[in-house]
Amino acid sequence: MTASRGIGAIAVVIPARDEEVLLPTALEAVGAAAVHAAIGSVRVLTVVVADCCTDATAAVSRAAGAHVVPVRYRNVGRARAAGVRAALSALGDTPGGVWIASTDADSMVRPDWLAHQAARAAEGWDAVVGTVTVDHWPPHMTDLAVRHHHLYEMSRPPAGRPWQHPHVHGANLGVSSRAYAAAGGFPAAPLHEDRLLVAALKSTGARILRTADSPVTTSARRTPRAQGGFGDHLIDLNRKRLTTSGNET
Repeated sequence: MTASRGIGAIAVVIPARDEEVLLPTALEAVGAAAVHAAIGSVRVLTVVVADCCTDATAAVSRAAGAHVVPVRYRNVGRARAAGVRAALSALGDTPGGVWIASTDADSMVRPDWLAHQAARAAEGWDAVVGTVTVDHWPPHMTDLAVRHHHLYEMSRPPAGRPWQHPHVHGANLGVSSRAYAAAGGFPAAPLHEDRLLVAALKSTGARILRTADSPVTTSARRTPRAQGGFGDHLIDLNRKRLTTSGNET
């Protein structure tokens, strides 16, 4: 039995705005996850939603074999929703249904990422809410890295017990197409569209697994694309760190 039993196809949706630099690494990682042995012969379709791009994001995506959806929303919620619609339309009426896996253009999934989500789907979970780790902290931001790790992990139980973490990231999220439709899909929100979707899933009674298995590596860049998102969270955390340090001197 493969981990993908019961899934007809997998759609990977990635919103992007001027991501020609980081996107190739993200797509390479998704490509590796798509050929994991546990996926078997299940079709994996990667959709990149190029939102108001002025660079080579679309060309880079097509070169990597992704389906490109050009939009002019400047809204990550609408972009993710457009990507899901395009994926479901392209995949058609797939026996077994479609599993929707969401990640970001500045993130890198693990080779077992899709296999992990598919296995959880086969167990009967409607959605998988994962965690992220931050890569490439600037050398002068060691204190921020320590502070972020402490705050992010503070609810983790001891002795390796399962961590029902409180985090929600569009960079590491999976949901069945059935549960997604029942919850109304990604809302047209410029911020926290991932959290709003998970809240809607919960309200419909979906089985939601919060797990730290197969985390996604994301960027610590100081020029985040989505205002108020994870990048701005790191910037705000650094600002508070500097303010605290100044008060201590």
